[in-house]
Amino acid sequence: MYDGRAPRQAILVTGSARLDAFRQAGESLAGRYFSWHLLPVTVHELVATTDTAPEEALNRLLIRGGGFPEPLLADADARRWRQLYLDGLIRDDILEFSRIAEVQAMRLFVQMLRERVGSPVSLASMARDLQLSPTTLSRYLGILETLHIVLIVRPFYRNIARALLKEPKVYFYDTGLVKGDDGIRFENACATMLQAEVQRRRDAEGQEATLHYIRDKEGREIDFVVCDADQPTELVECKWSDAAVPRYLAATAARFPKARATLLVRHLRHREQRGAVAVEPVAPWLADLGAGH
Repeated sequence: MYDGRAPRQAILVTGSARLDAFRQAGESLAGRYFSWHLLPVTVHELVATTDTAPEEALNRLLIRGGGFPEPLLADADARRWRQLYLDGLIRDDILEFSRIAEVQAMRLFVQMLRERVGSPVSLASMARDLQLSPTTLSRYLGILETLHIVLIVRPFYRNIARALLKEPKVYFYDTGLVKGDDGIRFENACATMLQAEVQRRRDAEGQEATLHYIRDKEGREIDFVVCDADQPTELVECKWSDAAVPRYLAATAARFPKARATLLVRHLRHREQRGAVAVEPVAPWLADLGAGH
């Protein structure tokens, strides 16, 4: 169809994440198409397309459980929709990659991941609990990532091989699937919106943008690091209410002076600049994420 199209005729192909998974089959169309990823609705998108204020937009996303259109915009029962969504993904999409006998193991794996959001995930430990091999769980995690069920955030290292060996953090594109307190769901929502901006930079601008986290040997951590070509451009720490700047964030900001360092606080009255770190109320900051593009 592409080769026989009329002059200047454009072709738009839409579908689920399986388009990414199966793009190696048939004609590759390498160099003849642009790929755009449509991720869940962000605070920026909700503010830009409606009369919603940033704080109201963030509240709606958190209350409705995330930025998927059905629970966000419709009057449907969000919890019922979410269960059907997850069951459908496991029953239909994942079966494209797995044998029927593996579906139950995948269900248990997803349930375990829902309780580990925001923490480094040890596949070896989970494999022992599920009586599976770490290699099998690594394959399962790859399937969940390919289908955009989970977002994998790997630690920041300039040595790619070293980063792959370290424990990743896992978030869900649908924040409503997270089993945790308000702080964990808030962090998950920030992760998905940062990933949406990273993906926009990749799709629209061709940047080598990636999302990571930093954790040192003493266990000190920075929630998110946005990079372009392996160079940090954003250092982001998320807090529910504590506006005190962590020492490790300030020290890392000094180490990477070209990166913008921000402490995002869910409940904060006034923004401040403390040294190299900006302390920001999260809703306006997310509303500005990607502004002007």
